[in-house]
Amino acid sequence: MDKIVIYTDGAARGNPGPGGFGVVLKAGVHRKELAGGFKHTTNNRMELLAVIVGLETLKIPNSEVTVYSDSSYVVDSIEKKWVFEWQKKGFKGKKNEDLWRRFLAIYPQHKVKMVWVKGHAGIPENERCDQLAVWASNQPNLQIDYGYLEAIEKTDKIF
Repeated sequence: MDKIVIYTDGAARGNPGPGGFGVVLKAGVHRKELAGGFKHTTNNRMELLAVIVGLETLKIPNSEVTVYSDSSYVVDSIEKKWVFEWQKKGFKGKKNEDLWRRFLAIYPQHKVKMVWVKGHAGIPENERCDQLAVWASNQPNLQIDYGYLEAIEKTDKIF
């Protein structure tokens, strides 16, 4: 079985604003590109969603996967085990709980290693993910990021 490599990136215009994610999956001679866009979201949400979508796309459980991301937020949260502490504490005070819970549902199904790469540094697959994310954020009829909207509603309530 070939090892799987996933490159990811997220983008948001306005942060918050229209956003998108891009994913490139590679295994041996196989390659797949994925992208999606949302009306109102954040860059961090799109960075995390890219990793989630990449992992959810895998069809063979227990795959060896290396995920490359230029998001310190995502890579550090996973590699430094912060997200597992947040989970133990019920994500109290943490942003993007909905996506972190979704990540935690797929993460144990594979052997995942996260690797941080510098963004816009000429890494071809990372550059492609950036192109996909920006392209997705510019599409008409963008999806609604319900998780983001629900989080805003919770924090905007006074009583």
